[in-house]
Amino acid sequence: MSQNTCCQIWADTQKELDVMLQREREEFQEPQEDPEEAMKMLATAYVQYLAILRKLDEAHAPLIHQQKRAAVRQALDGVMGRILEIKGEMVALEKCECHSMAAVLKELQRVPEDIEIPIPKYFIQENLGILQYREKYLHEILLNAGLIEQEVVTAMTLEEAIRVIQVAERARQGRARAAFMRRIYLEEKRQSRTQEQQTKSPDEAATCIQKVWRGHRQRKETERLREEEMIFLGMSLPPELEVMISLQKTNVLEGEFQERADYSFVHELRAAEGPHIKETFQEEITQCFLECRHVTGRFPDYPLEKAGGSKAIIVEKHPEEIVEELAAKKAQAEAQKNEKDKKKKEAKEPAPEKKPEVEKPVVDEGWKMAPSNFLSMLEEGSSQYQVFWENRDNKADFLQDHDPELIRAGERGEVVEEIRVQVDVVMQEKLLRVKEAVDGETGPGQVKAVKEKVSKAAVKKKVSELEKDLTPGRSIDSLYQQLAEERLLIQVKNVNLSDYMGSQTVHENAPLVKSLLLAGPAGVGKKMLVHAICTEAGANLFSLTPSNTVNYSGKEGLIMLLHMILKVGKELQPSVVWIGDTERIYSKGATKGEDEVNFKRLARLLPQFLRTLKPKDRVLLVGTTRRPFDANVGPFCKLYQKIILISKPDYLTRFALWKHYILQGGGTLTKLLNLNCLAHMSDGYTQGHVVEVVHAVLTELRLLQMARKPLRTIEFVTSLARHDPVYNEEEAAFQAWYGKTPLGKAWLAEHATDEEGKGKRKKRKGKGKGKGKGKGKGKK
Repeated sequence: MSQNTCCQIWADTQKELDVMLQREREEFQEPQEDPEEAMKMLATAYVQYLAILRKLDEAHAPLIHQQKRAAVRQALDGVMGRILEIKGEMVALEKCECHSMAAVLKELQRVPEDIEIPIPKYFIQENLGILQYREKYLHEILLNAGLIEQEVVTAMTLEEAIRVIQVAERARQGRARAAFMRRIYLEEKRQSRTQEQQTKSPDEAATCIQKVWRGHRQRKETERLREEEMIFLGMSLPPELEVMISLQKTNVLEGEFQERADYSFVHELRAAEGPHIKETFQEEITQCFLECRHVTGRFPDYPLEKAGGSKAIIVEKHPEEIVEELAAKKAQAEAQKNEKDKKKKEAKEPAPEKKPEVEKPVVDEGWKMAPSNFLSMLEEGSSQYQVFWENRDNKADFLQDHDPELIRAGERGEVVEEIRVQVDVVMQEKLLRVKEAVDGETGPGQVKAVKEKVSKAAVKKKVSELEKDLTPGRSIDSLYQQLAEERLLIQVKNVNLSDYMGSQTVHENAPLVKSLLLAGPAGVGKKMLVHAICTEAGANLFSLTPSNTVNYSGKEGLIMLLHMILKVGKELQPSVVWIGDTERIYSKGATKGEDEVNFKRLARLLPQFLRTLKPKDRVLLVGTTRRPFDANVGPFCKLYQKIILISKPDYLTRFALWKHYILQGGGTLTKLLNLNCLAHMSDGYTQGHVVEVVHAVLTELRLLQMARKPLRTIEFVTSLARHDPVYNEEEAAFQAWYGKTPLGKAWLAEHATDEEGKGKRKKRKGKGKGKGKGKGKGKK
């Protein structure tokens, strides 16, 4: 994609974003009495913001211009944050993670694929080199520890080596002979042309043109047939794959150029403008000191660095304004003192009897949008776009890689701050000498007193055991290696969220919170989703199980384990801490074995682990469970901020699953293979069952027989019958457990209230109809 196309997409998307911001100012500020209307408004904004996010990501990925990438990135991050806020409002309004978007999609003329959340490409692209190095390093650690097997490389025999050399030599001789014959052909052609210098008739010229054209057409046809033959033999790639490879090479080159496009003018600004900035600072600080001495009679103390240094004293005010401010503060203090004295006199006098106040009825204004943390970012980005980029002409900039003036303007602040710190050191020493010579003061005086007060007033904050550095003498690499060798840090399978075919709820919610629980029957894809989160975010994957926590027995051992995971996870973030079968930590029954007892001790440490995480830490705790009803609901739900129940797939999902995995396994769809029948017959089975059945049927031998023996429905049904489905009792147990979670309770309570309201309205209507009938009979 060209740079002009990227800029055009950005411009069009920015207009759509401005329309959305204007709509939010008009609609979202007013309270909505009707919950259905509020939900429709939120769902519409959610779908539209997703479309904007997709377009911004499309414009940002190939963009090379440094300042433009920063501007698009700001809008991209703001839109992502706003989507999360709207999603949170939708969950709070409906008390449910799953929302019906069919009516909104139909009104906006969109397809279901439009509510798929796109993963921004810069998540992986910006740290691709680090991720590849980390993956290679982890592979080497596991290989040296003997935890994975190295691919066996068989050596060539002598006969095979001789055959390879013979093939290469014959190919070399063939190329040399072809080059020799070409030289002979060109020489003969040159001689024949010199002999045909005589003038030709029009008929001979036409014949010559026809001969050249026919030869050209025949050569093109021969090249086409040769390419088809090479593709058929597997010695060449189809044109589609060649285009994809060329696009990948282009993306790699763009990424390399984006990495190289790190322009800096700090040294230039420091050399050109540094002396003038330094001189200006010294003059302003000196003038401020003289004005303060003229007003107060003494030189002021130099502010501490924590208070901003010279920033705190450089003000654009005259001495008269300072005197007026001091007088205003004194008058305000006297007014407050008089008001306190008045209140004391009123308290001594007996208070008159007060009449009982009548309680005012509380008026429910309805739903109102909560304040946003991202609208200000989006509005700021929109205003910057209008000022800097909307009317900018980039025709003269052929490379379109950076804007020197904007870079200088951004880096000028860094240079000013750097010079200000240097000037503060010089001026502080100068002030001490002047005070000693003029006022007779020695030492910083008040500065020391202020420091003593601050140190005495400092409150000792209790530090958590996990926040203490329990491994002060160890590097991150050594901790990383230890966690990998003990199978606490595992390799991530290359799975994308788009590969998971199932509940749309998981797509929308999986990577959004700090602690997440995925619950559902075996085979619905919980483990696959954990690996997909790590793949999409480029995260490390730590795994906690009873077997790999044996070496860390007791409370102190588990604290050391969680500390190591926190230290490595924060340093190499993003990171995911995965607890499989997490219900075993909070199980109701008695534990069996020392491993289980030690594993259950995590129940008291994991809340402390989550409290240690700060907002800037990109660490996600993910638990998966297939028997959540075996755990105590209270502490289980307190640990995980978001709980997602993944149910078995519905009919449309099962139909898509069968089609996808049969084609992926090398099968072909014919009239003898009824996907509708398979989708109906597999009701109650999970995604894992479908995958196992397809792999069992599409063996290597069966694929070879498929040309003369097409696939039949009965083959898959027979294999499917060997598996046990998810029975209704198990599904009812999951639904009953989910009803005990906080969100499930809220949903049940809200729907119970709605049912009561509907029942009362029906009773009122019934009474009204009964009265009408009675009156009619009386009249008759």
